[in-house]
Amino acid sequence: MKLDVRGEMCPYPAMKAKEALAKLKTGALTVLTDHAPALSTVPWEGAKAGYDAEIVEAGRGEWRITLTRHEGVLDRAAALEKISAQLRDLGHG
Repeated sequence: MKLDVRGEMCPYPAMKAKEALAKLKTGALTVLTDHAPALSTVPWEGAKAGYDAEIVEAGRGEWRITLTRHEGVLDRAAALEKISAQLRDLGHG
């Protein structure tokens, strides 16, 4: 499932991602955003719902966040650290 929230500011990207995850039965949710604060809020919404996040730069000022179901029990502290590390790698942490 893909969700394009380019042009939308917080809290809408995270809210729309949360709604999409609630509807997602299988597979992954890919969120395309151009709003840097969504790089932390969208992955955190995913973590709260049991999803891992991968954040990659999709272009100048655009990012792709892929949320995939975590196998087993998701350690939220570990998920937050992983999100933080990805943001640091992207120069946003």
